[in-house]
Amino acid sequence: MKTYKKYSEDFKEQALVKVYNRNNDQTIEMVANELNINVTTLKDWMRQSKKTGNQFASPTSKRPKDWGLEERFTALQQSYNLTGDDLNAWCRERGVFTHQLEQWKIEFCSHAEVGGSREEAQSLRALKIEKQNLERELLRKDRALPGSR
Repeated sequence: MKTYKKYSEDFKEQALVKVYNRNNDQTIEMVANELNINVTTLKDWMRQSKKTGNQFASPTSKRPKDWGLEERFTALQQSYNLTGDDLNAWCRERGVFTHQLEQWKIEFCSHAEVGGSREEAQSLRALKIEKQNLERELLRKDRALPGSR
């Protein structure tokens, strides 16, 4: 008969916090191995915590790379006048680094400068459709010629 190990609720909670706050290069299996527990056990705990809606079921804040444009823009607005220690404290509270804020600022500014690209994209799309229609018409006419079959 198999003996099962009984884990405390505190240990389960800490394991879930660890798995939900892991780095991108760290898998669930790696976290399970690090904690010396079975992967399926950890995945069961994750499933159960999502069903019960516990606070540690998912990270309290999303990873910065998962933030949408609106959230990034809001973060830029909120941190605009902050400098030094104030900015660092603000970033720590939200799990963001200052270099990410700078990158977001550059991305927003570069998108603002590329306003005419929509018109170019629309005209390119129209030209592609026209090309496809002309190719279809040419193929139809080639097939209609006598002796082409």
